Amino acid sequence: MKIILSIKPEFVEEIFSGRKKYEYRKKIFTKDVSSVIVYSTIPVGKFVGEFTIEKIVSGDPALIWEKTKNHSGVTKEFYDEYFRGRENGYALKISTVKVYKNPIDPFRLIKSFVAPQSFKYITEEEFESWEEELVW
Repeated sequence: MKIILSIKPEFVEEIFSGRKKYEYRKKIFTKDVSSVIVYSTIPVGKFVGEFTIEKIVSGDPALIWEKTKNHSGVTKEFYDEYFRGRENGYALKISTVKVYKNPIDPFRLIKSFVAPQSFKYITEEEFESWEEELVW
C-alpha cells in the first residue's frame, strides 16, 4: 500500500537531492505501507515523486533526533518545535527516490482532492489507474 504525504517544497527538495533521509511525523499509519507519494504543498501544489520506506524509527523525539540528526534535512530548532510537547514521534527512513518528470496536478487523479494533514492511504489499484499519468 502507498500513502500520500503533504511535504513543504523546501523539504521535498532536500529529500530528492538526497540530503534529507528521514521524514518526521507526529502520527503514523496502521496499515502496511511500503512507499510514499509526495505531494509538494503550495505554492507547488502537485504530486512530484515517490520514495520507499526502508524502516520507521519510533519513540522519544530526543532519541530519534540522536539516531537521525546527521541526515535529518532540518535544523535542531525546527525539529524541536515540530515535536514540542510530544512523548512519541516517528522518522520514516527514506530509501529509493523517484522524481516524476512532469509533476501532476492531484485534481487530475482525485476529483475531490484535499491535501492530507497527516497522510492518505492509496491502494495499489488506485495507483495503477494513475500510472499512465506518471512519467519517471
